[in-house]
Amino acid sequence: MDQLTELGFYTLAGAPRSPAEVRPEVAAAEEMGLGSAFISERFTIKEAVTLSGAVGALSRTLGVATAATNHNTRHPVVTASYATTMHGLTDGRFTLGLGRGIEPLFDAFGIPRITSAQIEDFVGLVRRLWRGETIIGHDGPAGKYPVLHLDSSFDADIPVGMVAFGPRSLALAGRTMDMVVLHTYFTDDTVRRAVQTVRTAAEQAGRDPAAVRIWSCYATVGDHLPTELRLKKTVGRLATYLQGYGDLLVRTNGWDPAVLDRFRADPVVQGVPGAIDTVADVETLGHVAGLLPAEWLEPAATGSPRRCAERVLAQLDLGVDGVILHGATPAELEPVVAEYRGLRPAGRFDGLDANPGRPRAAATSWATSAGPATR
Repeated sequence: MDQLTELGFYTLAGAPRSPAEVRPEVAAAEEMGLGSAFISERFTIKEAVTLSGAVGALSRTLGVATAATNHNTRHPVVTASYATTMHGLTDGRFTLGLGRGIEPLFDAFGIPRITSAQIEDFVGLVRRLWRGETIIGHDGPAGKYPVLHLDSSFDADIPVGMVAFGPRSLALAGRTMDMVVLHTYFTDDTVRRAVQTVRTAAEQAGRDPAAVRIWSCYATVGDHLPTELRLKKTVGRLATYLQGYGDLLVRTNGWDPAVLDRFRADPVVQGVPGAIDTVADVETLGHVAGLLPAEWLEPAATGSPRRCAERVLAQLDLGVDGVILHGATPAELEPVVAEYRGLRPAGRFDGLDANPGRPRAAATSWATSAGPATR
């Protein structure tokens, strides 16, 4: 069975009952031939380093990427050594994916907000560490460090990615990163615009635009799933995004901000004690569904498994290199993936590496390829 290197999934999507659910998910994903497992991080039972190690140890073919962890919740040496460990454990299938985090949550926990300058500085640091350098007296946006060092024998090429939202983040990703993951519930126009922003920024930085691998994160919730579950994975998920960073999503998609204002002012929404996709009951989700325009829920693969597969393939026509089938487990995705195989154009995705942060083999990468770290 050919590996579908252009397709990925999020392991432990949503609010799992136990991190042990990763075991059957990885087994099912490899049996289906999915390309990559993406790992999100929540400060509950979804700590990214632990889950990365589990996916790396359980898998033999899956690419593995964080999408995302934050550079400022661990010391740079800790994160850099985490990446070299994963690089060696997976024989080069790992990508370190970074993100800005959710600012209200960071504020509540006393974690400093993340800036573009910090991310760019941090990426430069870890890439030097992976090459075996010793960094003395660094004083930059990512922090002040007397000495940073891993091992002078290292010469590892580990892709770095970023979950990017707005134009400045997308441009940063284009000039700096190997991989970009777009956000869920982006309209088609937004996806096209994001792709153009990334490619243009890469070209302006003197890079091959094709060497940046861009992933659409696309809610895939077929009607073969129970109605209540579909409601949670669509309405509940979008509503949770609106709770956390609704202004940014609405502005990015060009949606009507008055709808967001009404959503926020709704007494039922205000009475939900947490993330809507996690704690809301069916009655609440039904009420929330009535607050959201159909066009806001449209950027998703819904309907029959065949229609879902067609929608996924259509995403790839927008200029992205891959699609993360978001919000569903591999078992839930099985009929969609089966239909997709029947639609997949022969030869179109030849040369795509299993590592989700590596470019198509035909692309001229700005970075030279090196083998896995030896330690």
